[in-house]
Amino acid sequence: MGTKIENIDVWAGDLMNRPERLARVLEALTAAGAELEFLVARRVTERTSRVFVAPLKGKKQKRAAADVGLVPAVGMFALRVVGNDRAGLGADITRCVAAAGVNIRGASAATVGKKNVFYLGFKTGEERKSAEKALRKRFKN
Repeated sequence: MGTKIENIDVWAGDLMNRPERLARVLEALTAAGAELEFLVARRVTERTSRVFVAPLKGKKQKRAAADVGLVPAVGMFALRVVGNDRAGLGADITRCVAAAGVNIRGASAATVGKKNVFYLGFKTGEERKSAEKALRKRFKN
């Protein structure tokens, strides 16, 4: 498998810290037909947590997200890098972006079997564009 690099829109929201809140968000998105590929949820304070999800497609999914308090993540310009896993892949990806003079705002990665999915977040669309250009050059198929 070659490496696939995509722009991704991330949605986010703050939730009350209660057992049912995250499940409620995910159930609403599922009912609207969303098939999430990315989910990060973290406690912010004793009372609140923040959730990030992607992708949401179409009006129905976006309306469901809004109904449970999610909005497009402001200042979160993300790339998804999918490919075969290997030792040092994360270092290679982050070094490539750094060599392009771009600061990474956030990163998440997971490997299942031989496949790796790496999400990179940037502060601006220009940073994402520069990082994407560098990664496409580095991972030409």
